[in-house]
Amino acid sequence: MDIMTNRLDRGFYMYQEEFEKKAIEVLRSGWYILGKEVEAFEKEYAAYIGTKYAVGLGNGLDALYLAFRALGIGAGDEVIVQGNTYIASVMGITMNGATPVFAEPDEFYNIDAGKLEALITPKTKAILVVHLYGQASNMKPVTALCKKYNLKLVEDCAQSHGAKFNGQMTGTFGDIGCFSFYPSKNLGAFGDAGAITTNDEKIAGDIKMLRNYGSRVRYYNEKVGVNSRLDEMQAGLLRVRLPHMDELIKEKREIAEKYLRELHNDKFILPTVREGATHVWHQFVIRCEKRDELIKYLKDKGIGTIIHYPVPPHLAECYEYLGHKAGDYPITEKYANTVLSIPMYNGMTAEEQDYVIAALNTF
Repeated sequence: MDIMTNRLDRGFYMYQEEFEKKAIEVLRSGWYILGKEVEAFEKEYAAYIGTKYAVGLGNGLDALYLAFRALGIGAGDEVIVQGNTYIASVMGITMNGATPVFAEPDEFYNIDAGKLEALITPKTKAILVVHLYGQASNMKPVTALCKKYNLKLVEDCAQSHGAKFNGQMTGTFGDIGCFSFYPSKNLGAFGDAGAITTNDEKIAGDIKMLRNYGSRVRYYNEKVGVNSRLDEMQAGLLRVRLPHMDELIKEKREIAEKYLRELHNDKFILPTVREGATHVWHQFVIRCEKRDELIKYLKDKGIGTIIHYPVPPHLAECYEYLGHKAGDYPITEKYANTVLSIPMYNGMTAEEQDYVIAALNTF
């Protein structure tokens, strides 16, 4: 049996008729950029998340870049971010000329809120919280710190669509929530797509201006902006998937619960969920000291795996200029050397999951 780490086609076939109907509708509309589908999706997504505004963008990295730009964060400023995140989180900071200050993660793979205050300096302007793998971060102490030190709070929700902390949706705690709709996400498009959420009318307006070449009125450009517009086709297809989010999340939680219930092997560590947080299981991540051996063992049995992520940003070649070295962030580096994502996707069959469980239990 061959089992991929993720199967995007299953998510399509679940709602094939709806997706195809919407695609034809958009194609026949004759309007493909910043039209009624984008406008409708922005309203519907803001309502789903619980903010006043959502702004559709080209991808998740653009959401991060434009978030910090709209907040006026740039050269000479510092932004605290967890060390074990995907590198796009850090790029959103550095593309604006600001400096990332890395914080170690907690046992849930999210930012360790207890270590943040010691990192705050006069140059600190914001904290970027990443709700990694689909679990909401420990937001109560983070929001308290931001209030105490008058810091901006940005949330990277690229993997946490629908996750909550103490009943509140991720993407609503900070000044701006940044989302990716990359096809593998729980709310995935059929190409690149992204958005920001905010309760601030000015921020929403500024990001709408920046996404469209810095223009609010066509051919009148007040800023040097970018081209980062969620297109009508992706917006339309996201509108099809959005009403199904509760059932999609429910299915992933059932898959995760079965893994947690039936995996029994002391050679790897299973994920845990913080009290007060919910998890939408974008990834099911285990840790194994013999990771390379496990990867090969599973591959020989036809089971795919992915490492999220093998190189922490502070050790990435592109960030050599920051001057970090191996050993600077031991928890981050330990995770990078041991984490492994096993198959987790909507439409996964019981037979497929039983096969994965049996293989892992006999490793």
